[in-house]
Parts: sequence; structure tokens; C-alpha cells
Amino acid sequence: MKKIIVLISAIMISAPCVLAKAGTIASYTIDAEKNAYIHNNKGIEYASEKLYYAAIQEFKIAISLNPKKQSTAVYFNNLGKVYMEIGYPELAVDCFENSVIQYSLNFEYYKNLADCYKALGVSQEKLELYRSKSDENPMFKIMVGLLEEQRGNLKKAIITFDEFAMSEPDLIITPAVKAYTKELSGKI
Repeated sequence: MKKIIVLISAIMISAPCVLAKAGTIASYTIDAEKNAYIHNNKGIEYASEKLYYAAIQEFKIAISLNPKKQSTAVYFNNLGKVYMEIGYPELAVDCFENSVIQYSLNFEYYKNLADCYKALGVSQEKLELYRSKSDENPMFKIMVGLLEEQRGNLKKAIITFDEFAMSEPDLIITPAVKAYTKELSGKI
């Protein structure tokens, strides 16, 4: 009897896996995209509570976890908005330019970039740059229209937005451009 108890004890001590049910070991997969989303949300919370340093760090973590995805444009845009809010447009300009590069079909990104150029005092130079390259890339017409609006040339801005809407009717951004054009037309 003692031999059986010793044998069973030896088996249980030396091989606990033998008696364990298959699939009971928990495993966790680290998902960088999901974690980036969580850090972005924390950054938004911190920014709403005016904890700007913490918000900046959370947005930077989100960007570094998911650097080359479409969703990263949102993180760059959020980071740029925080920099603008605390008075650092020279840091925000890179964020807004990256958000436009990552995802060029969100009208808000262009508006934020134009506001940043205005805060930096480089609207006129950027207007000339975008105007000279608008034949290469039709998306540059959006920036031309926004920068013309900032200069007070509402008619030129409306004409530029209309040209864009007519040349690119099927893009996701076109309805937003049309709505903004209608808003500007109401100001004239």
C-alpha cells in the first residue's frame, strides 16, 4: 500500500501536466493596434481634463505602437490639436502634415493644417507652394481653398472647392468639401 501511495505521489510531483486538462494554460496575445487605440483614448481623456503632458505622452505611445496605419492619422491629428492648444504650432505642423499623409481623405486634417500655417505665419508661402503643385495632386486644391479663405478671398476659395468637387466627385472627402463650400457661400 505504501509503495502505491509513493508511486502515485511521485507521478503527481514529477509530471503535473499529465493530469492537467488540455487547454487550461492561459495565453495572452499582445495586440499593438488595440493597445494604440487604448492609449489614444487615454490621451483624449487627459486632454479633456487639461492634463496636456500626459495626453501628449499617450498620443506618442499610440503612434509608436501603430506607426504606418490609417488609424495613426487620428493619433497624429489629436497630438497636433494638443500642441496647438498649448501654444506650440511649430510642433503641431509636423503632426498635421503626417495626419494628411497617413490619410488624405479627412477634411478636418486639412483645416487643422491650414490653421497651423496661419498660427505660424506661413500661409502665404504655403499657398504659393500648394497652388504650384495642385495640378500634380488634386488634394492640394483643398489646401489652396482653405488658405485662400484665410486670406479673405472667399470667392476664390469657393471656386477652388467647386473645381475640386467637380474633378473628384467620387472621393470620400468630396461631400465634406461641398458642405464647407455651402457654408462659405452663406458668408458672402
